[in-house]
Amino acid sequence: MSLSQSTLEAHLNDPAVLCCQRPAGTVLGAQDFEDPAIFDDMIESNLMTLTRNGLTIGQALGATLTSGGEALTQLTPDLLDGVAEISDGAPTAPAESPAPAPEAPLPATTSEGAAAPGYLRLHVKEAKDLDLVLPIPGDRLPAGSSPVATGAGPASEAPAQERVLRTLVKKHYPVTSVVVGATTSYDGRVLTIDGSLVDAATAADPLVKKVTLDVIAPQDRHVYSNTIMDVIPVAAKAEGALGEGVTNVLQGAVFVLTGMDEAGVQIHEFGSCEGFMDEKIRFGRPGCPDEGDIMIRVDVQIEEGTGMERRGPFAAHSACDVIIHAIRDRIGDLSGLAPVAEETFKDVRRPDRPRVVLVKEIMGQGAMHDNLLVPAEPCGIQGGEKNVDMGNVPVVLSPNEVLDGGIHALACIGPATKEITRHFFREPLVEALQTDDEVDLTGVVFIGSPQVNDEKTYVSSRLGALVEAMDVDGAIVTTEGFGNNHIDFSMNISAIGSRGIPVVGVTFAAYQGQLVVGNQYMDAMVELNKDPGGLENEILAENTLTEDDSRRAILMLKNKMSGIEIDPPERRWDGDVIKANQKLV
Repeated sequence: MSLSQSTLEAHLNDPAVLCCQRPAGTVLGAQDFEDPAIFDDMIESNLMTLTRNGLTIGQALGATLTSGGEALTQLTPDLLDGVAEISDGAPTAPAESPAPAPEAPLPATTSEGAAAPGYLRLHVKEAKDLDLVLPIPGDRLPAGSSPVATGAGPASEAPAQERVLRTLVKKHYPVTSVVVGATTSYDGRVLTIDGSLVDAATAADPLVKKVTLDVIAPQDRHVYSNTIMDVIPVAAKAEGALGEGVTNVLQGAVFVLTGMDEAGVQIHEFGSCEGFMDEKIRFGRPGCPDEGDIMIRVDVQIEEGTGMERRGPFAAHSACDVIIHAIRDRIGDLSGLAPVAEETFKDVRRPDRPRVVLVKEIMGQGAMHDNLLVPAEPCGIQGGEKNVDMGNVPVVLSPNEVLDGGIHALACIGPATKEITRHFFREPLVEALQTDDEVDLTGVVFIGSPQVNDEKTYVSSRLGALVEAMDVDGAIVTTEGFGNNHIDFSMNISAIGSRGIPVVGVTFAAYQGQLVVGNQYMDAMVELNKDPGGLENEILAENTLTEDDSRRAILMLKNKMSGIEIDPPERRWDGDVIKANQKLV
């Protein structure tokens, strides 16, 4: 594949190799050189070799072939006429260059050689005579002089004030014991669940054939389980709508939804995590139970053959929600009890900071893949809209709506890369961006990943138009899973990057999920893999986004917005790169 004119400059110091057959007398241009990005693979496949006496692209550019050359021929001095000379390690074009513009006179200097107080003029010759004028701190100015004014207004102008759009308070109430009894209640420590709710859950959908409810204490986790479809917090609105007011949260107990169909087929797509629960869950991940959590397991058996359809998994989630919703009805008003902890989240606008948007790509292939957006209750089912039914088009949520359970995850993708419902309730990247006073988080955009290519193109184009209208200075795009949805991932990054907006991608790739698509805007990527072999290891949430990953993504975006160069990745996945970047953070 030949180079484009826009990518030529980045490869001037790479080996010069013909991309196609060229006759003698050809004057070499960008269209004649093979893309160096493929060299390693070609060498490994024994399709080409490189020697030390070969020319760089910068040296061969503009030279003339003295004899015909075949594709993948490395260019050496004996094959060309008019090879460029090398000066100071950088190639010089053989054509005559225009005379440089005269340099601006330097300001007077002090006896120490520094620029005179008031301003610093920096001439950068390699940037084609770009002159930068930088203000000098006021305490270095001579008496009676004034600092140089900037385009932002007078130097004495106060920074713009933060504006709080809405506030969400999560009040946490402890659960030290869970029992199955005759009624549903919570007394401030003990959660009792009415055992007859199993019958109501079974009747929630005709596809549900059997529901089993049991309680698993932290010390008793070595029990066998069907594949884990979801982990769901127990939370209810006490005041206000989703994303504001007060939400009551039971701390110390979570629901774990598991399931299979009547034929014994696990409800999953790429990989499942049936097995002993202490071995199949990465406890402590944002989406998983914590080390000391009591797990309330709801195991659902659905109609044979429906596990790979949208209606099958949704039926299982609906059954589980019947039981959880009965608890929500009991904990919506806990005014007589004192919480053990409170968290406050604020949707804040920072007018004088770079505007940033977070784009989260979610599953929407329309087979078994779906998600519910903005239900009436935190992490619930009722009132939510399925992203597949909405055409997978981008939908904007406020950060608080996300953290208040605005996403109920229905997708059954590989467990290691799956962002489950509790993950969104504690989404680390949303929390980190929301509290970072160096950026202005404009919102969180959720976009589905359709099955059909035409639909992928459509929703990506809508994302580009939306982000452009938001007038942001930078974006982070995340995705769960890998493979098919990496096509959407690359298109979404391109839709943003092609509009001149710096963008960072966050995904699992490593060894098993390595990218098979890409574009010029995918030059800043954060790897989520935590498995030593780089695999989807079928441990729940092993390779999902964590606080450490969030810090790397945010710093990378800040670097890219600042124009700081980001090194290209290693040719093969290497966990040491993650460790080195984390050390930098």
